[in-house]
Amino acid sequence: MSKVISIFGGAAPRPGSEVYEAARGLGAQLALAGWTVATGGYAGVMEAASRGAHEAGGHVIGVTCTLIENWRGLKANAWVREEQRFETLRERLYHLVEFSDAAVALPGGIGTLAEVALTWSLLQTGEIRAKPLVVVGRVWAETLTTFLHEGEGYLRPGDDRLVYRANDVAEAARYLGSGA
Repeated sequence: MSKVISIFGGAAPRPGSEVYEAARGLGAQLALAGWTVATGGYAGVMEAASRGAHEAGGHVIGVTCTLIENWRGLKANAWVREEQRFETLRERLYHLVEFSDAAVALPGGIGTLAEVALTWSLLQTGEIRAKPLVVVGRVWAETLTTFLHEGEGYLRPGDDRLVYRANDVAEAARYLGSGA
């Protein structure tokens, strides 16, 4: 079985938007590089990455959740080929973080921030096996720069190296394709 990469990102981007098309391109590039693409399974970045991977002939896993579907009236996007369903958001979140061989985050909201923070924290403590965690774009660069600068004394030496900051999806795909 191929390696699995979890792609995190917000549900708001729509087809044709810059973030949607970047996520679609990333999904395609990763599928062509042999990755199985896993997302939260719904709209926005999740749909775009799933769509790109599917269009490139890759396998797409949607990690979905009964709680979200009942709250928002959602269903898995059309590009998901394998659905891994959980009852709660917490179970879904932990699964996306733990079962993957790498993770990449595009712009998103509180949920995406939680995914990045949880992955980083579990990598820092060694609770999950070492794996690449890539954040893409200006919003993440600014967020991490602020956190690392203001967090002086709260982080151990080397904690910043657990997260790779990519300027765009092309750089993220190159990094992940290099055997990171």
